[in-house]
Amino acid sequence: MTVSSPASGEEVPGAVASRLTGRAVTGVRPLSGALAEAVLDDGRTVVVKRAEDPEAARAEAAGLRWLAEAGAPPVPCLHGREGAWLVLDRVTEGRPGRETALRFGRELAGLHAAGAPAFGAPPPGGPVEAFIGLAPMRNVTGDDWPVWYAEHRVLPYLRRAVDAGTLDAGEADVVERVCARLPDLAGPAEPPARLHGDLWNGNVLWGADGRVRVIDPAAHGGHRETDLAMLALFGCPLLDAVLEGYQEAAPLAEGWRARVGVHQLFPLLVHAVLFGRGYAGQALAAARSALSL
Repeated sequence: MTVSSPASGEEVPGAVASRLTGRAVTGVRPLSGALAEAVLDDGRTVVVKRAEDPEAARAEAAGLRWLAEAGAPPVPCLHGREGAWLVLDRVTEGRPGRETALRFGRELAGLHAAGAPAFGAPPPGGPVEAFIGLAPMRNVTGDDWPVWYAEHRVLPYLRRAVDAGTLDAGEADVVERVCARLPDLAGPAEPPARLHGDLWNGNVLWGADGRVRVIDPAAHGGHRETDLAMLALFGCPLLDAVLEGYQEAAPLAEGWRARVGVHQLFPLLVHAVLFGRGYAGQALAAARSALSL
């Protein structure tokens, strides 16, 4: 394992890891421009992450603490935050298995049942001006999920996509029609759930100890079907078993499968804003699917 040489005046991951863990660092291995592994003098390995913005790190740290308070699914131990830096335990990854997937589903149901004060509520200590990945995400609260979801999770990203030329006015009209019909499309009213908020497969780590850990949350109060729809969006291993475990613990309202497109509109529009036209097409397909309900 090598120790990288920083530019003059630039903070180094090893120094951050040492300060936040209280241990000496014996080696650092860069993983990417924003991630590195640091080996501590007691043999443990931690991950050092540099966010794009100190507020993004603050939001992530608050989200990890909020998820950890629910008890499950587990998150990596957060050793601390310093500016835009976070230090967390490294997860030793294993292989997905059915029993692990069932347990993950049950634990995810428990996370959602832990609840939130309102839709859009940020974690305690988390900022209102938060992030989902590299995109800004405002945690403005509301009591009516269809209205809140349209105003604070769908339309802001739709407007940005139109302004960037990623979607045209006619295409935007399809999404706006979904927003107008949300009170009829949303299914039975449910209390605010405690969401991971960015639960795609890349943020689901299958541990070697037979537990799933979740990372990189965009945590807030929301509708529990949104987390599940995001799990389905980019292909989660053994998703049927995850959903089976979830349903055993907390059965979903009738018609939830038909509403997946409604809940995927939010992450797809975020991706359209960040990555362009390909995701805009998927967002339109989800909107048209929702309008067919």
